Amino acid sequence: MPMSDKSRPVHIIGAGPGGLATAAALRKHGIRSLVLEKSDAVGASWRGHYDRLRLHTTRRRSSLPGMRIPRSYGRWVRRDDLVRYLEEYARHHRLEVATGVEVDRIDRADDGSWLLRANGGRELPAPVVVVATGYNHTPRVPDWPGRDSFAGELLHARGYRNAEPYAGRDVLVVGTGNTGTEIALDLAEGGAARVRLAVRTPPHILRRSTLGRSAQANAVAVRRLPVPLVDGMARVLARATLPDLSAHGLPRPEAGLYTRVRQGSVPVLDTGFVKAVRKGRIEPVAAVESFDGPEVRLADGTAITPDTVIAATGYRRGLEDLVGHLGVLDDRGLPLVRGPRELRTAAGLYFTGYTNPISGMLRELAIDARRIARVVARTTAG
Repeated sequence: MPMSDKSRPVHIIGAGPGGLATAAALRKHGIRSLVLEKSDAVGASWRGHYDRLRLHTTRRRSSLPGMRIPRSYGRWVRRDDLVRYLEEYARHHRLEVATGVEVDRIDRADDGSWLLRANGGRELPAPVVVVATGYNHTPRVPDWPGRDSFAGELLHARGYRNAEPYAGRDVLVVGTGNTGTEIALDLAEGGAARVRLAVRTPPHILRRSTLGRSAQANAVAVRRLPVPLVDGMARVLARATLPDLSAHGLPRPEAGLYTRVRQGSVPVLDTGFVKAVRKGRIEPVAAVESFDGPEVRLADGTAITPDTVIAATGYRRGLEDLVGHLGVLDDRGLPLVRGPRELRTAAGLYFTGYTNPISGMLRELAIDARRIARVVARTTAG
C-alpha cells in the first residue's frame, strides 16, 4: 500500500523505542504517522540513564521491527549504543519526528477524532493517537518525614551518571531494583568510601545468564505457565545458582518470583552485585524511615549519616494530566487497556510501554507496535 500524505497522520506521543517502533510498523502498512517528542532528540529517556547501563535483555530479543541491532554492539547492548540504534532506526525508516513538541492534554474533537493540545498553544487534530511517553516518565522520591531538612545531598537516580563525583564519600542508595543495585555496584567499583543499600523488600536475584542461556530466554519460555509453577522453578534455580545472602542482611524473598512480577516487581539480574555484597563492598541496611538534619533514620531504629542519598525509588507514568479526564486510567495511573486494545469510550486511542514485563520491555514494545499497526490498518481500510 503506498504511503498517503492526503489524510491526517496518526499522532504518536513519545520518540522512545515504543513510539518509533509503532511509527515504523504503521509505515509498513502504508499509514503515515507523526511522532511528537518534547525533547530535542529521539530516545531522550535512555540518554538520561547512568553511564554503565547495559540492556539486561539480549541484542537479538531487543531489536525493533524492521531493523536488527548491529552484532557489533555485543550481546548486552550499552546505553550509548542503544541511543545510536534508535537514531539510525528513525533515519532508516524515514520516520517523521517533530522534536520540541510537548503534548499537555488529549481531548475528543467534535467530529469524534482527537485533538492534541501542545506547547505554544498548538492544537493538533488526529484520527488516531498512540501514547508512548514511557514507563520511566516522572521521577518519584518518597515524601520521607524530614526529607527537606537533610544536611547532605539527596538526589533521584535519574540524576546519577557515574561514580566520579562520589569518590571518597559515604553513599546510601535507596531501592533494590536493577537501577539501585547497579548504581550501588558502580559506586563500590568507582571509589566511594562506603556504599550502603536500603532494603525494604528483599529482591529476587537471578544471574543474567546461566550456562550461556539468558534469564530473558527463560522468562519468555515460562511467561504463560501458572504462577505457582514458575515461582517454584525460580526458587530452585536461585538456590542452585546463587548464594544465600541472609548473613549479609539480604535474605531470600518470601513471596515467589512470578508472584512479585505480577505485582509489578521484576527480579534483579546480577552483573556483580552479589559478589560485592559478599565482600562487604555493598552493605544492605534497613529501609529509610525519616530524615533528621544530617541523620537518616532506618526502620530498625538505627541512624546513619551518609554524605549522599541516591533514591532509586522508581517513576510515575505521569499520564493523569494528559488523559486522566478521559476515564482511561486505573487507580494507579496506568492505562486500563494497552497495546492493540482500545476502550469503546476512547476508540482510536492506544497505549504502549506501560508495563515492565519479565520477558523484556523492548521485545514487548516490538510486539505491541506490530499489533497496533495491524488494528489501525484494519480500521483505516474499513
